[in-house]
Amino acid sequence: MSSIVVVGAGIIGTTIAYELQRRGNSVALLDKAPPGTGASYGNMASIAVTEFMPASRPGIWAQMPKWLLDPEGPVRIRPGYLPKLVPWFLRFLAASRPSKLRELEAAGATLCGRVYEDLDALLKQTGLTHMLTAEGCLSVYADEAEFRADREHIEILERFGFRHEILGRNAIRDLEPALTTKIGKAVLFPDNRSITDPYRLVTALAEKFQALGGRIVQGDVVGFERSEAGVSALRLADGRSLAADKVVLAAGAFTARLSQMLGEHIPLETERGYHTQIMEPGISMRHSIIWPARAFMVTPTAGGIRVGGTVEMAGLDAPPDYRRAKILVKRAREALPDLVPRSVTEWMGHRPALPDTVPVMGPSAKRRNVWYATGHGHLGLTYAATTGRLMADLITGVEPPVDMKPYRVDRF
Repeated sequence: MSSIVVVGAGIIGTTIAYELQRRGNSVALLDKAPPGTGASYGNMASIAVTEFMPASRPGIWAQMPKWLLDPEGPVRIRPGYLPKLVPWFLRFLAASRPSKLRELEAAGATLCGRVYEDLDALLKQTGLTHMLTAEGCLSVYADEAEFRADREHIEILERFGFRHEILGRNAIRDLEPALTTKIGKAVLFPDNRSITDPYRLVTALAEKFQALGGRIVQGDVVGFERSEAGVSALRLADGRSLAADKVVLAAGAFTARLSQMLGEHIPLETERGYHTQIMEPGISMRHSIIWPARAFMVTPTAGGIRVGGTVEMAGLDAPPDYRRAKILVKRAREALPDLVPRSVTEWMGHRPALPDTVPVMGPSAKRRNVWYATGHGHLGLTYAATTGRLMADLITGVEPPVDMKPYRVDRF
């Protein structure tokens, strides 16, 4: 029986730990904070199988100058952090070549194409099927010009066969009466369903993991003890040492700090995202909605309505700027004029962002008994069950059902 330590108790790490424990291994899930309290706490609760396309595609580049010049735009870079971002942006630029974009689209579509096969199996095993809603997501547009601007996205989905339905004004209002009459067109993505409470999903999976004999350990990794096999133990800030036959680094945006301790560079940045949770919104919603031209999303989840989005590049240590959350609520009220922001909480979290938008999943190129699962960006919740399945296959010597080369750590 292998002794495995999984570092990172978000949705990715917790799912991997559960799947490894389920397969008969002895697993410890290690994090400096309780399960689900990092980025997984505040995600937009969406199983977003239509959102795999690279962020470096031409349609994004075309809008980037306008976004960056707008103080309320969906992308903000803190000036003091810009010099540190130059190497990452150069890789982001390299990922925008047409031939490279096709590779990246295929790598993302491969994962999204099997999401429900893996997610349905995970939820059935754990008795959590009630946490997946039946409703999809509406992408909304004020007019034909906005719709045409998003046509690149729709064409990629058509190429890979993902379901969608174009709706006119009356059909939109029938589905979501709270939407403004200024919305003239929408696309329904029926497979972009939602989780009723993403934080509770992580904690429920952690409980199932413990029920199978898994251990949850709270501690902050400050170093590794080396051996001929690679890593023999993890050193914690409080002086403890945690022995391991195998190590999985799945600590989201913080994974790069751990990999650096092993002499392995991963070009991982944090896209800081914000949300406002509104517990007394004054409206009801069935579907999540996204307005591409305004770059925000609204989801009914966690007992209320969550408004989120935005990208802020400012590193892991800068304090939150909650003006970003307030801007999102202002945008949301353009779509939902009767939305009342009562009983609200604001939150900021760190999405782990790689310059090519495709996650790292696979063995270390430096240490024989170390694996990585990180860089899932906006799709951590979406990819979680599939990542758990694929990583458990790799770690236990089972041939994965997909080619894992596009996700290797040394591809940059």
